[in-house]
Amino acid sequence: MRAVTGTALLAVAVLLAGCGSDDPAAACEVDVTSSDLVADREAAGVPDCAPGGGDADLPDVALPCLGSDEEATLSSVEGPAVINFWASWCEPCIKEMPALAEFHERYGDQVAVVGVNWQDGYPAAAIDLARTSGTAYPSLADPCGALSETDLAIVGLPQFVFVKEDGSVELANGGKESLDEVVDMVEAKLDIDLERARS
Repeated sequence: MRAVTGTALLAVAVLLAGCGSDDPAAACEVDVTSSDLVADREAAGVPDCAPGGGDADLPDVALPCLGSDEEATLSSVEGPAVINFWASWCEPCIKEMPALAEFHERYGDQVAVVGVNWQDGYPAAAIDLARTSGTAYPSLADPCGALSETDLAIVGLPQFVFVKEDGSVELANGGKESLDEVVDMVEAKLDIDLERARS
């Protein structure tokens, strides 16, 4: 994993240097239709991003889905939901994703989980991380931080955005490494009681 992470860091550094150009979006665009990326995501089983029917108080910025050729917006996420901002070059994200994957497996029918692969210019590494951490929830891609141009304050990774049933949102720092930590945080931030799954 360290070799992939090092490669991803180099790719991100090169891409983020390009993000200072006159057209940062073009410099950092992820081509989700490239044959290599399609083969990677199909082999990894990365899920599609189903259109949401929500009205979350989040930016209406169309982002490509890592699992398909479609786009989606965070504003369409329906609460209660957990949005996790992550990157393949982020060590705390790598440690956190298995716990989040387990949360999705046990509680995904009660609280939706959506990932945002943020400021990560190496989608193959992102897809590989999704595969190795067992994530079965969809992720959008924001390789050059287009959401940073909005009022959504993503200041570091990993970061969570919690969408309540009424569409209001709350942010929290990530870095959780166990299912219990994720469950406690979700219940507190969404002000809900999850129906606890039996072990």
